[in-house]
Amino acid sequence: MLDKLTGVYAPRPTPGPHKLRECLPLCIFLRNRLHYALTFQESKKIVMQRLVKVDGKVRTDPTFPAGFMDVITLEKTNENFRLIYDVKGRFSVHRITAAEAAYKLCKVKKVGTGRKGVPFLVTHDARTIRYPDPDIKVNDSVMVDIESGKIKQFIRFEPGQICMITGGHNLGRVGTVMHRDRHPGSFDIVHVKDKTGQTFATRLANVFILGRPHDDFISLPKGAGIKLTIAEERDRRMAAK
Repeated sequence: MLDKLTGVYAPRPTPGPHKLRECLPLCIFLRNRLHYALTFQESKKIVMQRLVKVDGKVRTDPTFPAGFMDVITLEKTNENFRLIYDVKGRFSVHRITAAEAAYKLCKVKKVGTGRKGVPFLVTHDARTIRYPDPDIKVNDSVMVDIESGKIKQFIRFEPGQICMITGGHNLGRVGTVMHRDRHPGSFDIVHVKDKTGQTFATRLANVFILGRPHDDFISLPKGAGIKLTIAEERDRRMAAK
């Protein structure tokens, strides 16, 4: 995320909804990605003016941890961004429309029953949502309306769905779920096939369902999640010249 020549230290993200190793502090996004600030102090001044919203809430902490699928809104410039991985596994600056910024997809991490028999689920970004649809299971994805925090619809984890890989060696790749190998007592393995016909396997925990093949809930960044070999990348660059 940061180049190796411009200083020794990096801003440590505040504890928040995303893991330390899977998030991007707001100051890095404003300074190193958007170049709206030259220094940490300038990015701090931007957030302290209450100009930056993450998932519809104003955040004034310059090291607030924004993570996968979060919607960052800058109303002053009328811009919306979704934090999503490119095929090299980096957070890309992915601009989205206002209509797409009204919702986000969340992976269901846990389903349970709380006090007084209230059913609830917990998502990958630490949301607890009460009274969900009883058909929603762990590893499904739910579409959450950002303004109300309610579930609009859910997408099952099953073969044939489009998914993005959110961890491991294949981070950022997009493909179709082929099948799931169950290994009781170990990690379940999911086999995925991308648009070019390449197949790869990853752990179940790394698979994030985006929708059915004809759905376009989430627009993808440049490259559309298809990993090229070094030779193919070179040929593309040469052709572009």
